[in-house]
Amino acid sequence: MNLTAENYFSKEADREYLSVSQYKKFMGTLGRVGCEAEALACLNGEWEMKKTTSLMVGSYVDAHFEGTLDLFKAQNPDIFTKQGALKAEYRRAEEVINRIERDEYFMRHMAGEKQVIMTGELFGAKWKIKMDSYFPDVLIVDLKCMKNLREANFLKDFGYLDFIRYWGYDIQGAVYQKIVEINTGKKLPFKIAAASKEEYPDIEVIQVEQALMDEALSEVEKNVSHILALKNGEYEPVRCERCDYCKHTKVLTHSIWSSELLVDV
Repeated sequence: MNLTAENYFSKEADREYLSVSQYKKFMGTLGRVGCEAEALACLNGEWEMKKTTSLMVGSYVDAHFEGTLDLFKAQNPDIFTKQGALKAEYRRAEEVINRIERDEYFMRHMAGEKQVIMTGELFGAKWKIKMDSYFPDVLIVDLKCMKNLREANFLKDFGYLDFIRYWGYDIQGAVYQKIVEINTGKKLPFKIAAASKEEYPDIEVIQVEQALMDEALSEVEKNVSHILALKNGEYEPVRCERCDYCKHTKVLTHSIWSSELLVDV
């Protein structure tokens, strides 16, 4: 399959290729439990992930910097009021964009080649990546729009985690770096250009430590064969019983104890 900007997010592309977002649907991150059943349901067209306001605000900012904001607006008319003005949450996205654009250092990191697609075989699977800002032979940059850049997320087995590890952006950096290396022979640093959605947006350019990406890539290697087996129908997927898909399709067969309600805490 020849990947293009038009078919990159298609079901056909997702069936043929693994991506970081698909990997995280199956395996989860430290901050989000993965669900094999939900991931396969999405792959088979049986379930669509909800477009939350938070996700759409991030997509608005992404679309601006990749030069497709007019198309984004046309495809998402619900971001406007009946009077034709942007809804308040999307005016916040405009504020984030304005804050980014008045910072020279941040903007230098957004000046690479936009939305560059690469593919490669890794751990027995075909992968696809799409880079926000790519500087050949120099650097890979991904744009993130977060609620708060400095929020500490607590996990009982790990302590406090920054948003990069919590949401698995070290996984993204590891895979992007490796696929670029497969294609070019160059192992490039990976940075996240991040902005917050606060009233006064915070901005940072964050270089992800190589040790974190090496560790993440080792974890990916352990899981790929299982994901491929699931995609090929060799196993029944495990339900997480926590995601929206599992809640929607749950069939009760027995009672639980009150102590089981907090089993994940």
